[in-house]
Amino acid sequence: MFGLFNRSPEKKLQADYEKLSTAAFEAQRNGNIRLYSSLTAEAELVRQKLEALKSPGAA
Repeated sequence: MFGLFNRSPEKKLQADYEKLSTAAFEAQRNGNIRLYSSLTAEAELVRQKLEALKSPGAA
């Protein structure tokens, strides 16, 4: 009952990944390649965490 409104970690990571990817895309479109690179690196780390969470052998 108390976990009814809690978001799953998987959904939170997915939302974070999409947010970072969108921000990176916008930075690239605006010509800010350094910001694009840093946001893409952060998004990649989030994606790796998401993949580790989804994998069946995750502990």
